[in-house]
Amino acid sequence: MNTPKKGKVIVGMSGGVDSSVSAHLLLQQGYQVEGLFMKNWQESDNKAYCTAAEDFKDAEDVANLLGIKLHSINFAAEYWDRVFAHFLEEYRAGRTPNPDVLCNREIKFKAFLDYALALGADHIATGHYARVTREGDQFHMRLSDDEGKDQTYFLYMLGQQALSHTLFPLGDLTKDEVREIATQQQLPNHKKKDSTGICFIGERKFRDFLSQYLPANPGDIETIDGKHLGEHQGVMYYTLGQRQGLGIGGKQGSEEKPWFVARKDLRRNRLIVVQGHDHPMLFNEELNCSQLHWISGKPPTLPLSCHCRIRHRQALQACTIEAADDGLCHITFPQPQRAITPGQSIVFYLDDDCLGGGIIETK
Repeated sequence: MNTPKKGKVIVGMSGGVDSSVSAHLLLQQGYQVEGLFMKNWQESDNKAYCTAAEDFKDAEDVANLLGIKLHSINFAAEYWDRVFAHFLEEYRAGRTPNPDVLCNREIKFKAFLDYALALGADHIATGHYARVTREGDQFHMRLSDDEGKDQTYFLYMLGQQALSHTLFPLGDLTKDEVREIATQQQLPNHKKKDSTGICFIGERKFRDFLSQYLPANPGDIETIDGKHLGEHQGVMYYTLGQRQGLGIGGKQGSEEKPWFVARKDLRRNRLIVVQGHDHPMLFNEELNCSQLHWISGKPPTLPLSCHCRIRHRQALQACTIEAADDGLCHITFPQPQRAITPGQSIVFYLDDDCLGGGIIETK
């Protein structure tokens, strides 16, 4: 007896384990499944070209094993215009953007979604660790069951239209369970390592990569008292709280502690550093955020006490959201937060419900 088909879903298949298991699970659930491999970066070196070719081969091998059709599409122009140009603009301004957030909104859940719907799909699916639930006409994005892998932080810019067409088959699973399924099904990529690095660009020496687009502009590294400690290659290459890559020793008086970036002085092209992981200058009890996006389509009633993250994989932190001038929100924390970084995202949660978030502006 044939399993009744639930509708057509196109899975974004990267060649990795997560998207491969997602396709397998959807087939099991009775969906008409096809895959789509997205190429979103024009490789400028042989290593990057080889990595992309290997990823496509892995996706193709899995699709063949599952007996599903695999589409391929090049969104490189869209990625450059909608994601990477903004990424560079933010770095030029001395901020630290999060390209994965914009990549999800503009490429995976817009360009891909539009393309899939044009192919007659009812839904798209990805290997993200998140959950979508529906209450009446309202769609909610909720935390994954695997707290360590949860990816709602990167997905907070999605709206009702995208969520109404999105399936996250891995939301109720842990990464270990996903690996076990891949092994049981003898998927050819079941041992493949998780990808890291910039969305669609991959693992690279970040400063070397960024320097291809933003020329070095060396300047002084100073203490908060103005003592010269060394030279930086360009303030845009560093982020608040950074320890590695400063090229300065850790000794001060009789103590030896590592140095951390505490502030960027863009006007003087100075990098201000402090000594010790828990230096007071690295902590703050408040921030402002802009470009607020609410998944429900409308802001919650403020002030609101809830939880948040100011970086991926951070444990949920208590906070209060209040309205501020010029469309900003003012966020306060009962527990001071370390290395609050302008350009990064703050994402809000009420219990397991991801409400949305904004871009960090000031400390």
